[in-house]
Amino acid sequence: MFKGFKEFIAQGNVIDLAVAVVIGAAFTAIVNTIVEQLINPLIGLLFKAENLDKAFIVTVGDAKFGFGPVIAAVISFLAVALVVYFAFVLPMNKYKARQAAKNPAVEEPTLPSEQELLIEIRDALRKNNAS
Repeated sequence: MFKGFKEFIAQGNVIDLAVAVVIGAAFTAIVNTIVEQLINPLIGLLFKAENLDKAFIVTVGDAKFGFGPVIAAVISFLAVALVVYFAFVLPMNKYKARQAAKNPAVEEPTLPSEQELLIEIRDALRKNNAS
């Protein structure tokens, strides 16, 4: 029972995922701070609010709809996605492309499709019937 679990944990995918989650959580804290401390106040200045949490508040009756916090969350998400792309995805894609250029993949011969095989059989039957 533990042997299967050990093999599962030892797979590269699980370890890579664990590292990504830990780095993502740590990096999210940095990006959230940047958004809260720099971007929100800048946008708040544009809309005469202390920050986005207090901007775009729409009151309908007793209900208050805060569009500012939603916009702040979207900006935060986009900032995290942008940094993750440029810090992790783009360099990894370039690395994989360089590795692929160093070690070109050997193409395996492709087998004929079913349609091609049926055409060959049909042509062979016609040839045998004509003889």
